[in-house]
Amino acid sequence: MTFDRIGLYCRQGVWLVTAAAVAALLITALLVGQALTPRAAAPERPAAATPDPTPSSVEQNPEESVPPAAPAPDGLPVLDYDPAPRGFPADPATLDTTPLTEGLHPTRRIAAYDGPGGRPLAFLEPTLSGVELTVPIAQRRAGWTAVLLPSANRRLAWLPPGGFTTVALRDQIVVERRTHRLTWYRAGKAMRSWQTSLGQPRQETPLGRTFILGRTPPPQDVYGGVDIYALGSVPDDPESVPTGLRGAHIGLHTWYHDGELGENTTNGCIRVNRSGQRELLAEVRPGSSLVVVDQLPTPPPTA
Repeated sequence: MTFDRIGLYCRQGVWLVTAAAVAALLITALLVGQALTPRAAAPERPAAATPDPTPSSVEQNPEESVPPAAPAPDGLPVLDYDPAPRGFPADPATLDTTPLTEGLHPTRRIAAYDGPGGRPLAFLEPTLSGVELTVPIAQRRAGWTAVLLPSANRRLAWLPPGGFTTVALRDQIVVERRTHRLTWYRAGKAMRSWQTSLGQPRQETPLGRTFILGRTPPPQDVYGGVDIYALGSVPDDPESVPTGLRGAHIGLHTWYHDGELGENTTNGCIRVNRSGQRELLAEVRPGSSLVVVDQLPTPPPTA
């Protein structure tokens, strides 16, 4: 399925506005690629410094009461490709690299709250911009479920019981900004690693946990003819990106050349080479988490 808008790629149709806009995009936008690291050389992820309770590690107290969900007014906004409404709580473990192993798929329109028994702020629907929505589960508390919020950075949405199904998530992507390195993990084991291009000054690739929202065909030849993964995150400073990219999402994609890998040249997106992007598209399903950190901790030397 494809988006009716495309991510850090801006809203559909903007790419064709003017030749000047395209030229600006070619100069300032995100540049891709680099060589694939052999499987055997991929680094094993060290244990997270501050583990956050995940679905596999949190057990619900059967005697704990479930706070009731306040009725949600019909006029609440629906979470879509535009920036999420304000008021949702911060993700307290946004830099935690503990894998999120379970995803949530709404089966009907459900209200999203600012906490268990809190205020309803928006609705989640089974699809977002025409793509089936799966969001990683970050926490459970008092019968409620917290998920990573789409179209926002480092925010959670709390959902009351009912109206969704859960799916297993086996993959995770970790991006290190200082080393310009993207590593794909499966069941906690490093599978592959690639060098990346990341966001330039004032348009840095946002830190924290997000997820793969969905995929879309490349809107221009500059994307190397390979589909793009739109992420749940958006630019930290929307005013700093070119006008044609306002209201867009961060993307994971390739580029028409690999000459700027290892550099900060994009408008916030994450670029890998074409073979790496094709492998990620084939192996990593939407809903899988992606976390951006400055650098993973170095494991202590072995005796």
